[in-house]
Amino acid sequence: MQQLFLRDLGKMSYQPAWDYQEKLLQENLALKASGNKEATRHFFLLVEHPPVYTLGKSGLMEHILIDEDTRIQKGIEFFKTNRGGDITYHGPGQIVGYPILDLEKIYTDIGKYLRNLEEVIIRTMAYYGLKGERSPGETGVWMDPSIPGRERKICAMGVRCSRWVTMHGFAFNVNTDLSYFDMIIPCGIRQKSVTSLELELGKKPDMEEVKQVLTGEFEKVFELELNRNWHQD
Repeated sequence: MQQLFLRDLGKMSYQPAWDYQEKLLQENLALKASGNKEATRHFFLLVEHPPVYTLGKSGLMEHILIDEDTRIQKGIEFFKTNRGGDITYHGPGQIVGYPILDLEKIYTDIGKYLRNLEEVIIRTMAYYGLKGERSPGETGVWMDPSIPGRERKICAMGVRCSRWVTMHGFAFNVNTDLSYFDMIIPCGIRQKSVTSLELELGKKPDMEEVKQVLTGEFEKVFELELNRNWHQD
């Protein structure tokens, strides 16, 4: 079974985490370019960001509903990114996962990759007795997506893939302060709300436990063997 090198970065600002992803991706691309494709590795980074809005390649600036001065005053960073998708929020109490996988070693199908990312979150929610679902035509994980007025998103996703090596990933609301979503149109989708594990359960789940469940499900869905002892500066 192929190894999946896991690292929990703890609390880290968005730019250093993005730079770290790029470094790992470029290392894999350099191996491919040198003809040493078999030497590429799969990585999985977990991180919790300070408050930040990120805008995907297809996103619109008008989906940020506050002006720049107000955003700065509130201590919220902002980045235009090279991932797919629109505007989203990252912040404390949210598990952000960045898989840097060489899909040539798994399957060359971005649609299947996204569905499997969703499956990881759906299974993690099932552990807590919650029913996560897909919403047709909308990437991510939802609750009650087929009930008008009840649709609420619990996990946003946006990825980039270069020569079948992935980066960026998902943002899973666990104990997230959802008021930050009120200042944007999340994922560019109007009239649908966001939710969190805490809100749905009526109590604060333990972040470390959720990470353990999530990484275990990731290992099963992608059929990779977790290596939790990897550390790289």
